[in-house]
Amino acid sequence: MDFLELEKKAKQIRINIIEMLAEAGSGHPGGSLSMTDILTVLYFDKMNVRPSEPKWEDRDRLVLSKGHGAPGLYGTLAEKGFFPKEELMKLRKCGEMLQGHPDMKGTPGIDMSTGSLGQGLSVANGMAIAGKLDKKDYRVYAICGDGEIQEGQIWEAAMSASHYKLDNLTVFIDNNGLQIDGSNSEVMGVDPIGDKFKAFGWHVIEIDGHDLKQISAAVDMAKTLKDKPTAIVAKTVKGKGVSFMENQVSWHGSAPNQEQKEQAIAELKRGVQA
Repeated sequence: MDFLELEKKAKQIRINIIEMLAEAGSGHPGGSLSMTDILTVLYFDKMNVRPSEPKWEDRDRLVLSKGHGAPGLYGTLAEKGFFPKEELMKLRKCGEMLQGHPDMKGTPGIDMSTGSLGQGLSVANGMAIAGKLDKKDYRVYAICGDGEIQEGQIWEAAMSASHYKLDNLTVFIDNNGLQIDGSNSEVMGVDPIGDKFKAFGWHVIEIDGHDLKQISAAVDMAKTLKDKPTAIVAKTVKGKGVSFMENQVSWHGSAPNQEQKEQAIAELKRGVQA
């Protein structure tokens, strides 16, 4: 898929996010929208997956460590064909498969149930170690929030990944600078993120997390790097693509009403036309 098609796909995924959250009346738009371009490149250009066979043994894996960003992942998986798009309108409804956080037992395409922040990188480590022990070629990707890396377990996992030379593991840091209680710098400063991962023995690539070409090149580079895991620190904008949501911490966990939904979709649709 060329970059123009990827851009269209990303904007459609953002529309999916807005529509499902408005229907649910709750959820997390800000961090879902900030990582959409990363998910688009991974699922539509880089990852080796089979929507018709979601548990395929040799598939690439993705662990959404920032599990509250589930609408972004759901919108991507539906667009990829893992399940019907109609399911998106059942988000957060009792008895349905798309819950507020990812459920690997109930949702095709979800490789790990997540939601308790700080735990996903440890799970990704385990998947990557298993791949090496089983002599498999699959790659493991994780997406962590920049507020999430305030959790100590992230750094224990970072140390372990380096120790075991997990060059089949790539973590994206969704560096949008905001978390539920305010800016990262106000809550608990995390900068310089790249230097921290370097100190723990990782290859580090710093990119614009909304530049599809930069995302693609970083993933390709990570595949060539040996003996160390790779951290891609992606500078992003919380609420990306919707003018009134961008860089607004209030949209971390607030769903749009009908009027806001219509405005957001109108903005996004201007970029989806063929």
